[in-house]
Amino acid sequence: MAHGDLMSQAEDVADQFLRVTKHYLPHMARLCLVSTFLEDGVRMWFQWGEQSEYIDATWSCGRFLANIFVLLNLLVQLGGCLLVLSRNFVQYACFALFGIITLQTVAYSILWDPKFLMRNLALGGGLLLLLAECRGEARSVFAGVPSLGDQSSPKNLLQLGGRVLLVLMFMTLLHFDLSLISVLQNLVGTALIVLVAVGFKTKLAALTLSVWLLCINFTFNAFWSIPSYKPMHDFLKYDFFQTTSVIGGLLLVVAMGPGGVSMDEKKKEW
Repeated sequence: MAHGDLMSQAEDVADQFLRVTKHYLPHMARLCLVSTFLEDGVRMWFQWGEQSEYIDATWSCGRFLANIFVLLNLLVQLGGCLLVLSRNFVQYACFALFGIITLQTVAYSILWDPKFLMRNLALGGGLLLLLAECRGEARSVFAGVPSLGDQSSPKNLLQLGGRVLLVLMFMTLLHFDLSLISVLQNLVGTALIVLVAVGFKTKLAALTLSVWLLCINFTFNAFWSIPSYKPMHDFLKYDFFQTTSVIGGLLLVVAMGPGGVSMDEKKKEW
């Protein structure tokens, strides 16, 4: 009984948070989601020489093609972020950013690093949720038209795919040691990511994960505390903004809900 009361109180807090933030939470979510693309696009400008040299040395493609690679990353990422934040041609911007994720996964050999690959997939999950939100806004124009509520609709499938991919970020945070804190963190974290993936108590679970990930991000990825000339500064900065983007995806889940393919939706039918 006490457990049920505690859960009800937690859900009330989540609902209150949504009521207070409903007008600006989607904007905050989009800004967080594209933050890693913004940071990377700016970094391409300030580290043009280093990035071009790395691509040339890795792929022996010549400086001309290496410079084209850097320019493409810069323009597509900054342009895509601008479109997303201004809410213009969001669908095309998402496809372009998907292309950048794929290009960088190959160019930087992320495909063979499970940790970075899972983080890139989680970032892709955030973009799927952004696409789902875009489709929702497009359909709102036809709000008076009856809907069949098809669970296999593109929007519902995008939300399902986005939720499942987002939780891959937390797989990279699990610690495989037997200390009490690590075991508790792994148990709680695993329970929350399962809830988000299957869509049960989704908004509460996603909001809890957002807060947890935010604390982890500012604690362990504090790149501002490392001198800029040290390699660890760039490494932590990369992690910080990628994690911020995943937080943005989770906030979109909080704002939009889990979609039709979820246990929360099934509960309404029951």
